[in-house]
Amino acid sequence: MKVFLNAAITPNGIIATRSGDTSFVTQNEWKNSFAPMIGKSGNYIIGRKTYEAMRRKSEFDDTPQHVPVIVVSRKRVELARKNHFLAKSPKEALQQLKKMGHKKALVAGGGELYASFMKKRLVDEIYLDVEPTLLGQGIPLFSKQSFEATLELVGTKKLSKNEIQLHYKVKKR
Repeated sequence: MKVFLNAAITPNGIIATRSGDTSFVTQNEWKNSFAPMIGKSGNYIIGRKTYEAMRRKSEFDDTPQHVPVIVVSRKRVELARKNHFLAKSPKEALQQLKKMGHKKALVAGGGELYASFMKKRLVDEIYLDVEPTLLGQGIPLFSKQSFEATLELVGTKKLSKNEIQLHYKVKKR
């Protein structure tokens, strides 16, 4: 299975404020990057905290009803829709998607989930959408877990006047 990681970040590597707020991410990023990535994979995987934040903001109203969402959490989560599923690990999330017939997976948030996928060497490509905002403190792209990865720049794409996407391939060892 091909696994893509997609994140909207500040130039200094922050994906949300300490309280989890992502209001600095533009609608343009959603329309020109995240939504097409969902279309490319036909699904997405998120962590519990991201899932709960998206539920609070009614962000699932903006995603297609038929797209499966896998929530990775060791804790119980109240799922919002019938096509939302719970997995206890990144590998279990990918296994669920394989059983559904998916050949691609989109890992879409947050820092703990990104790090756990990287630590298990499950990510093939990374898309970083750099937003024109700096935050002095906040949630980093990757939580503090022990892993290393070598990246190869595949390309860049201008998403808007002030936003750019960096596309990397994760080199396998």
